[in-house]
Amino acid sequence: MKIDLSGKTALVTGGNIGIGGEISLALAKCGADVAIAYFDCDLEIARTIEAMGCKAPAFQLDATDSEQVNRVVSDAAAALGGKIDILVNNAGGLIGRVPIPEMKDEFWRKVIDVNLTSTFYCTRAVSRYMPDGGQIVNLASLAAHDGGGAGAVAYSAAKAGVIGLTRGLAKEFAPRKIRVNALSPGFIAGTTFHNTFTPENVQKAIAEKTPLRRGGAAADVASAALFLVSDLAGFITGEVLEVNGGLYFA
Repeated sequence: MKIDLSGKTALVTGGNIGIGGEISLALAKCGADVAIAYFDCDLEIARTIEAMGCKAPAFQLDATDSEQVNRVVSDAAAALGGKIDILVNNAGGLIGRVPIPEMKDEFWRKVIDVNLTSTFYCTRAVSRYMPDGGQIVNLASLAAHDGGGAGAVAYSAAKAGVIGLTRGLAKEFAPRKIRVNALSPGFIAGTTFHNTFTPENVQKAIAEKTPLRRGGAAADVASAALFLVSDLAGFITGEVLEVNGGLYFA
């Protein structure tokens, strides 16, 4: 069954690189116009989408800044014809690996803001422009379940918060037929996250431990996102879709 998103509009935060970039591209391949919110400027994905014949307006965004989120979402909705049918809250990151005894208050707050507060800010802003029947996909993590690797307590706590937020939003928005779900990636190879914070030998060990005997690809997560925003998932809300090749139970 082909997923057809023709006539739909989407906003993807962190939508220019890595997992977010693949999600933006996948949505456009199915016919959606995609507004891309980015923190660092790399707009190759936007140019690719425009070459496919879809709109891809791009906006620089610090998703931890409430006023900036409100302004960018308003501009994105205007560029997309006044509505945002699909929101993918992909912005986030580990920031660093810091043991609890060494963790400063500022670091804790930054990790929570980048991963959890940003999801709240963007969802609140987009909800004003989302028609009934819209879709929201939040990015959680396997770390929300297993506590993450060394020095990732703040990150795992933030991502666990994303799961709780997802389920609360699913209940609140259900009367509007807006479905809210989360993706929980495991080890996704080639991302800035792991290239920055996970040594190559550790990446190899995780891939070997994974029951499917490989690391995931950003495209694997994008495919799961497509499923969640499509009619194929029409009776699914408040769920967390694990994308980890079986690593969850390994």
